[in-house]
Amino acid sequence: MTIFEYRTKFHEVLSDKYPKEEIDTFFYWLLEAYFKLTKTHVFLNAEHRLSISEKNQLSEALKRLSTYEPIQYILGETEFYGLSFRVNPSVLIPRPETEELVTLVFNFVKNELNENVKIADIGTGSGCIAISVAKQLPQARVDAYDISSNALTIASENAIRNNVNVSFIKADILKLTALNQTYDVIVSNPPYVCWSEKKLMTQNVFEYEPEEALFVEDSSPLIFYEKIAALASHYLNPNGKLFFEINERFGEAIKTLLSKQNFKDIRIHKDLFGKDRMVSCTLN
Repeated sequence: MTIFEYRTKFHEVLSDKYPKEEIDTFFYWLLEAYFKLTKTHVFLNAEHRLSISEKNQLSEALKRLSTYEPIQYILGETEFYGLSFRVNPSVLIPRPETEELVTLVFNFVKNELNENVKIADIGTGSGCIAISVAKQLPQARVDAYDISSNALTIASENAIRNNVNVSFIKADILKLTALNQTYDVIVSNPPYVCWSEKKLMTQNVFEYEPEEALFVEDSSPLIFYEKIAALASHYLNPNGKLFFEINERFGEAIKTLLSKQNFKDIRIHKDLFGKDRMVSCTLN
């Protein structure tokens, strides 16, 4: 079977599950990841016949895609902020919107502070925020907290993969009474999807990504923001900055919460889709 014949098979199997363009993207990602074949190479060698082992690899990926498993978990890696990150079902797949959170942190440090800053990432998951910040700010001291031992293992591997120095700390943030030290910046992308919103999510997200990193109870949607803000009010240095990624539904509620916790300059930032997605504020 040639490459293009197998591409046709991909479309036949997946056409009722994904858009045509997404199926093509999956196919070419797999060819490049598995066989180092670029899209250009494929077009110039359309009649290249797949070996049995190549067909077996693609067939396994096709079977997993047909059950809505995310392509990032199938490949075992993804790109974030120009860096390569290992991912598996113990960590969320980094989103493009979160890259904007990293940019907010980076721009604040570059414009307002020197690079010898202390930064905490709370709920680090794959380590994408902490590692991307550390890569951009090599003089910074970066600590990353998470409740999951499996997530911290992945994050540690990602720090090595990207040649950065990040300290990883196992902690249940909702039970934590103190951080390891004071910081100039605290950043967090905590769980913020209400369980009632699960029905609005795609199957590849709610069936495969870790629920504990996604969902909060509808009765207490701001539980992580309240706790992290309370810690930040004691463990940010004077004029330190707190950054959150948020559920677009709760921007104003989070602003109110932060104003009660002694924060000022509270701003809501929109993501690339025009949705309220980030909040920044300064400790009084």
